[in-house]
Amino acid sequence: MGETTGTEAEAAARARVPAQEHAQQHAQERAQPGGTTGTESGSAVPGVPASLEVEGLAFAYPDGHQALFGVDMRVERGERVALLGPNGAGKTTLVLHLNGILSAATGNGRGTVRVAGLEVAKPNLREIRRRVGIVFQDPDDQLFMPSVREDVAFGPANLGLRGAELDERVAEALGRVGMERYADRPPHHLSFGQRRRVAVATVLAMRPEILVLDEPSSNLDPASRRELAEILDGLDVTVLMVTHDLPYALELCPRALVLSGGVIAADGPTRELLADRELMDAHRLELPYGYARPDCDHCAPRDARPGPWGRPGPGPTCEVEHG
Repeated sequence: MGETTGTEAEAAARARVPAQEHAQQHAQERAQPGGTTGTESGSAVPGVPASLEVEGLAFAYPDGHQALFGVDMRVERGERVALLGPNGAGKTTLVLHLNGILSAATGNGRGTVRVAGLEVAKPNLREIRRRVGIVFQDPDDQLFMPSVREDVAFGPANLGLRGAELDERVAEALGRVGMERYADRPPHHLSFGQRRRVAVATVLAMRPEILVLDEPSSNLDPASRRELAEILDGLDVTVLMVTHDLPYALELCPRALVLSGGVIAADGPTRELLADRELMDAHRLELPYGYARPDCDHCAPRDARPGPWGRPGPGPTCEVEHG
């Protein structure tokens, strides 16, 4: 999620005006009959609060750098949503507000953040941090115990779990990421992809309401990438995935948000956003060379042969060069 300063931050600031224009345009489209509500992959239940609600969130750092200018977003229970955007867009700042590491209440911002109806505020932080689990880009940032089992047990143990209840929680989390056989291994003896799966398990052991993933596919080999996708696709929690990997976002997240210049520039079905060439160009988003554009009639069909873990093979490639 790493944010930047200097020229990239200035570029993000220059992008703010077109970002706001895109945000207004997409809001109007969503308000029209037949427009997307942004909840297709989840379900809004009357009387049940959304997993995540952000209203008018603005934030400036003590040095005066304004990172967010009024972010509004709502993620329903069970949704899988990709958070896209260029470097310096404010993604890190937004995510750090979700579990109270940063707060608009410090005097440098305004707005509110709610998790399952509970406001992210000092009296609620213990419960908020149980409900919002963040998997960092580098798994070694959250693996520090002598064994995998102890790493996964660390969070629940701090909640007061002991004995059979703690053992059950650890076994359940490791089972969900396919790492039961490695419970007694030192984390540093595992491959990078395995360590990332253990990092996911450390968060799942807390039974969070929301799983936030920071660049989950980065530095993974193709097999590890597919295996992690299978794991994430099968989780029954709300997922917010911060990523520059647009094919991964398209595969796993039916809905996407584009954060640019400190505002939500677009919100809608991932496939539709990635097919919007003007939107993609305006916010420095690019699909990999040769990857099928969702709106291209000349692209080869997706390879339907099963890959590892029963997933489809690699994403489609295009037979023509896009300008």
